[in-house]
Formats: sequence, structure tokens, C-alpha cells
Amino acid sequence: MAKAYWVATYRAIKSPDAMAAYAKLSRPAIEAAGGRVLARGMPVAAYEHGLMERVVLIEFDSVERAKAAYESPAYKAAHDLLGDGADRDIRIVEAAE
Repeated sequence: MAKAYWVATYRAIKSPDAMAAYAKLSRPAIEAAGGRVLARGMPVAAYEHGLMERVVLIEFDSVERAKAAYESPAYKAAHDLLGDGADRDIRIVEAAE
């Protein structure tokens, strides 16, 4: 079974308070579901129309584990705190073996 990566990119953080509340709950929820945060923060460089926007990269043992983390009640509670406090997208991709 291939590993999977949850890639979140933030185009804008509209509410730093909502983001802080989200962050307090989201990482423990993701880690409880088997996720490992590999990188988070602003890029050091962006190429080919890349944007200098916040990126979070999380590794899971499988696509199923990554999807289950996103759909878990613990993560939903964190997500609800964020609300519309950020303009972002989250993608789950399977690792190349």
C-alpha cells in the first residue's frame, strides 16, 4: 500500500484568530489519525507561476488513512473553528513508488 500526502495551500488567511483556533485542534486530530506533518510554512522559493503562499504537507500510511483523517469528527471540529477564516485548498495524493 502506497503512502499518501495531504497538501494544503493557503491563498489567504482572513482571520488569524480563527486560524489559531483551528491550528490548536487540527494538528492533534491529524496526528491521532496517523498523519505526520512533514512541512508547514511559507515557501522559500516558487517557480513557474508558483505562489508564495502557506503550504502544509502531511504524510499518511495510505490514501484511506488520509481521507479518514479529513472526515474524522476530531478534524471536523477543527475545521468548523476555521470556518471561512482562510481561503485554501486541500489535496490528497498517492505517493509514487
